[in-house]
Amino acid sequence: MGWNLAELIQRHKVPGAQVAVLANGEIEDHAAGLLSLHTRIETTPDSVFQIGSITKIWTATLAQKLVNERVLDLDCPIRSYLPEFELSDPVATESATARHLLTHTNGIDGNLFTDTGQDDGAIARFVATLSTAEQLFLPGAMFSYCNTGYAVLGRLIEVLRGKPFHDVLRSGLVTPLGLNTVSTNAYEAILHRAAVGHDQGAPVRTWALAYSNSPGGAQLAMSARDLLTFVRLHLTDEFAVLREPQVTVPPNLGVPRWGLGWMLLGDGVVGHTGTTLGQKAFLRVVPEAGVAVAVLTNSLGGPGLAHEVFTHTLRELAGVETPPRVTPPANPAPLDDTMFGTYRGTKVDYVLTNEDGRAFLSYVPRDALGAEFIGEHRRDEVVRLDDTSIITLEPDFGTHYVATFVGRDSEGRPKWLHNTNACYRIA
Repeated sequence: MGWNLAELIQRHKVPGAQVAVLANGEIEDHAAGLLSLHTRIETTPDSVFQIGSITKIWTATLAQKLVNERVLDLDCPIRSYLPEFELSDPVATESATARHLLTHTNGIDGNLFTDTGQDDGAIARFVATLSTAEQLFLPGAMFSYCNTGYAVLGRLIEVLRGKPFHDVLRSGLVTPLGLNTVSTNAYEAILHRAAVGHDQGAPVRTWALAYSNSPGGAQLAMSARDLLTFVRLHLTDEFAVLREPQVTVPPNLGVPRWGLGWMLLGDGVVGHTGTTLGQKAFLRVVPEAGVAVAVLTNSLGGPGLAHEVFTHTLRELAGVETPPRVTPPANPAPLDDTMFGTYRGTKVDYVLTNEDGRAFLSYVPRDALGAEFIGEHRRDEVVRLDDTSIITLEPDFGTHYVATFVGRDSEGRPKWLHNTNACYRIA
């Protein structure tokens, strides 16, 4: 394959990882390193890692099964199925559809992680809190990555199936596909060799995000092999519709278009990425070639490792070149004065300032969860990437982050700072 996993985890300072490769109908898997630097338990092919937001493809699959059975119409208002559904904006309440949820175009505050318990009613109670959630824009207006929307979709699936989301996962996908390691919550994961996330080289103290966000990626864990066994389902015509383009994403964010659950990465490659508390998961699929690669890691340093695996494996097995990781230009142009200002995110405000000709992006948490998200990392120096984007000058875990300016206000200033989430200008 052109790579050695034991060498990769050393180079990228990742405690443990799994890689699985699907080609010619067969899955080959690899494991290396430790599940936790505290317990020193070895990573094996049957260990389970959290897959984070890759869960959204599983949720989209459950929704499409309902569409195939003519139980769900993606373009009917959600209230047609959930009369109690209420958002803070009355127009959004009446117009939001399942398609808006699947394509991240619903406009709901995307980073709500309210803990509403661990029982079967947790997702329903979470959805009931959305009447006070901030509505960024009306459904269909633009793309803004939204975990919250997938929780609503999970509740819709619960109601239409008449049972809890985790039970629908098991009866609809896990059991029929014979997936032995899939764990829908921490109580199931502990029955396996479970990976623990790491942040700044230390094991995290909390294993998972709130159960209420399970449909968006808060709990689901499995082996890389089981993830690709699930992906086999998407190499059939039955679910090809989920890979059809639905919405264009603002430029320079690495994903030009989005389907129903799937990121559409270009050159026939689709996939998704997942981030939880100290764990990073990556999935890339080339449906026309019947090739898929899953990389599961227990460190926020996983992106560099995954990029090396994808570069070599997709080139060898599918003839696809993985784009290089974006880096700052050698001689960047100065930022336009209109770019500077304060942009409101769902958990963090982003303040872009000019300090003696150098640009800095400061992160100001709006609540405790926002502080947890950014930790001690409060400010980045940024430079201009092109006419509409900025990029961090120094990498974080090997990654330079990009934000794109979208739209113009009445004074000709950028209206939004888009870093996958849409952040609106407030000053």
